[in-house]
Amino acid sequence: MSTDLEGLQVAILATDGVEQVEILEPMKALKAAGADVKVVSLKTGTIQAMNGDVNPGDKIPVDFDLSVDVEMFDALVLPGGTTNPDKLRMSEDAVEFVQHFVDSDKPIAAICHGPWMLIEADAVEGVQLTSWPSLRTDIENAGGEWVDEACVRDGLLVTSRKPDDIPEFCRQMIEMFGEDAEEDEG
Repeated sequence: MSTDLEGLQVAILATDGVEQVEILEPMKALKAAGADVKVVSLKTGTIQAMNGDVNPGDKIPVDFDLSVDVEMFDALVLPGGTTNPDKLRMSEDAVEFVQHFVDSDKPIAAICHGPWMLIEADAVEGVQLTSWPSLRTDIENAGGEWVDEACVRDGLLVTSRKPDDIPEFCRQMIEMFGEDAEEDEG
């Protein structure tokens, strides 16, 4: 298993309301493993991160808006926060961005409310995954199998429930992204 992600291009799709720890910790872990990580959003400039849904956190710089060429990315991270994926799933461009990764068999890591984007992209049918508990019915209604575990991997998808799961989420995300990169090289 490779944890050397040198040369891997990773998109983190997020907007205002993103849970701060769910964007910054995976970003830090990916960069430490050598990945080139870019924040993609509905707009350029910065997005407002939150600590919980009520306390403003840091402003996070955006690298690209959704007009970016999605082909440049090898993997995708979908952080949570309640309002972040709720705003994103209302954007046809954001849903199409996620759909590209699904259709291209590129690895995706989603945490907390991030799986809402997978539901919008029709990517959960027949898949086992986890999320924040309130998404259980949404996932099951979309044909997915929801489980209450810290981290679940099914094929090229890694999901986690909440900020407490971030260490395991980051470990499995980096492992999966590294395996996929090795397969692409081979």
